[in-house]
Amino acid sequence: MRSSSFSWPSPLVTVFATLALAGCGGPLVEPATIPPPATVPGPADASAALGRAEPRADLTLLPRQTFSGNPDRAGVKLSPDGKRLSFLAAEDGVLNVWVAPVDAPENAKAMTHSKERPIRNYQWAFDNAHFVYEQDAKGDENFHIYAVDAKTGETRDLTPFEKTQAHIENVNAKHPGEIAVGLNDRDPHVHDIYRLDLKTGKRTLVFQNNEGYAGFTVDDDFAVRLAEKQLPDGSKVISKRGAGKDAPFTPFVTAPLEDELTTVPLSFEATGKTFYMSDARGRNTSAAFAVDYASGKATLLAEDPRADMGEVLTHPVTGKLQAVSFTYDRATWKALDKAIEPDLAYLKTVAKGEMHITSRTLDDTRWIVTYDFDDGPARTYRYDRATKKATFLFVNRKSLEGVPLQPMQSRVIPSRDGLSLVSYLTLPKAADPVVDGKPAKPLPLVLFVHGGPWARDTWGFNAGHQWLASRGYAVLGVNFRGSTGFGKSFINAGNGEWGGKMHQDLLDAVAWAVKEGIADKDKVAILGGSYGGYSALVGATMTPDTFACAVDVVGPSNLQTLLETIPPYWQTELEAFVKRIGGDHRTPEGRKFLSERSPLTFVDRIKHPLLIAQGANDPRVKQAESDQIVRAMQAKKIPVTYVLFSDEGHGFQRPENRLAFNATTEAFLAQCVGGSYLPVGDDFKGSTIAVPAGADEVVGLKAALTKPAKSTAAEAKP
Repeated sequence: MRSSSFSWPSPLVTVFATLALAGCGGPLVEPATIPPPATVPGPADASAALGRAEPRADLTLLPRQTFSGNPDRAGVKLSPDGKRLSFLAAEDGVLNVWVAPVDAPENAKAMTHSKERPIRNYQWAFDNAHFVYEQDAKGDENFHIYAVDAKTGETRDLTPFEKTQAHIENVNAKHPGEIAVGLNDRDPHVHDIYRLDLKTGKRTLVFQNNEGYAGFTVDDDFAVRLAEKQLPDGSKVISKRGAGKDAPFTPFVTAPLEDELTTVPLSFEATGKTFYMSDARGRNTSAAFAVDYASGKATLLAEDPRADMGEVLTHPVTGKLQAVSFTYDRATWKALDKAIEPDLAYLKTVAKGEMHITSRTLDDTRWIVTYDFDDGPARTYRYDRATKKATFLFVNRKSLEGVPLQPMQSRVIPSRDGLSLVSYLTLPKAADPVVDGKPAKPLPLVLFVHGGPWARDTWGFNAGHQWLASRGYAVLGVNFRGSTGFGKSFINAGNGEWGGKMHQDLLDAVAWAVKEGIADKDKVAILGGSYGGYSALVGATMTPDTFACAVDVVGPSNLQTLLETIPPYWQTELEAFVKRIGGDHRTPEGRKFLSERSPLTFVDRIKHPLLIAQGANDPRVKQAESDQIVRAMQAKKIPVTYVLFSDEGHGFQRPENRLAFNATTEAFLAQCVGGSYLPVGDDFKGSTIAVPAGADEVVGLKAALTKPAKSTAAEAKP
């Protein structure tokens, strides 16, 4: 099933690349409709008014490209026959898929040649001749599915349909020359299931979705076995199909609203007699279960009292569930199959980072294993099961080797009403040389709010944390109520609490950081994307005395218009959105509630600098969400800086745009909370950045827009 969570799962620098929230439909508001900004004090005057020094430029800082550029290699995979190795790497600055002989990765050649949008994910077909990937245009999320000949690079668009979203449902060894996909070309609100031939592109209808199902589980024969539908009360019914091609679906599992996010079918094992699912019904944390398809009998396989189930490891041929991970503050693995216990035991000794098995050959003799670290690049190995030997291949970012990065420290912060907020703290190296989380004096703090909200922060390398810490900030990520991974009671504690107790959790985390001597209470910035962008706007409007400034990336400013413009293919899950946000945009009472929780309502309370960033093609949080709050601020003569990217959607995927945005953010933060910054220099090169409002509000921004920057030294003050 395709997730439609309002989630933003990645760190700032890399994720102002991949976010997720909701909103589609309706015309985009062109930048020209934003009126010229009112005459307001310039940045130096604004700093003086706040009693602060001008921002400090520092040419010795690490380049922003160290954190926000393309990885050298990522997404490493083995072909099913084990003869070839593939990975994502840049060609002319754009991530593409490269393929090499398995024992000679240095001989890799680019097999795709995308010129604008990076390829983010791909997978091998089991014919060993093709790999497939999904890609949209300029962030519109109308994904096409492409099949690529792994020897010649010949590429076929398997879903060449306008204004259609396609996604891959199943790729398996039983049918090596075909894949199962979902397409909404017939009806934009729902996806039908098709088989697609990789060589010819021929599609064959498997299931026409006339019943408004939100998602499916497809077995290895490409049969639709389970279908999910939401009911008006926000609950979810999972139905199963009887024998025969045209057999009807009958209700099989019912999950009330409190369980619908944590009750999810995963996959069928190869015989089709058993499927696996995550289930929290009758318990708090979701656990792994094996379910007999005929009888419905569920067998508990793995659980953790503190955390929901996370990643799973299944056998490449049998589909048997072999291991499950659980993450409270750090990830742990539980083996379910004795056959791989020796492998997991050995792999734990290879490196100290958190382990991810990302690819396995069909005969299961070779694996690709990647280890993530909090203070350095990820390391990838090829593992030979017969010899129990892991061979190092490469790191994902050479630029991070030898760089003075800081460990990410987990902290559990109590909320005012007794919840435990698992959080992650990163401090500048100079401020915390012994790495005990206690700086010598309080620091300017960036509260880095994750998106979703039905997502979570995790331990590991976070480019945003490291970048900001290198500029002198303490950085704190908080899993506020409503975050996933900590059990359904924690998730459901966020129902109806957008701009309420969810925000109070963030305030409690700031108060904790101040009390612990980590944060200077007068120098706290709030920053985030998607739901995190909404939180930044809430901070700027509803609790302006807590935050010295705010950075909002693709965040909704008006919850009513957000719900009114969700993508048509999310209408099948609208009721759960409404229940969890807490107000129904279709009723007077609901609209009143939504207005009370919308930052747009409280624009006149803004008293500190605000930076807003938006992708013009965002189908989830429309450009109108940013436009309307900018217009409202300008009407009240409140300064605001608004940056817009014409070729981006819900987050910034092109590295040129990430770099330009980060350069702007870096100067903005230095100006309002006092960290150091590296002048823009050439970091706008190749970006589509435009500033419809407030270019004068950020040091160096207007100059970088109006003339080419030849040297960072020209902007630096002596």
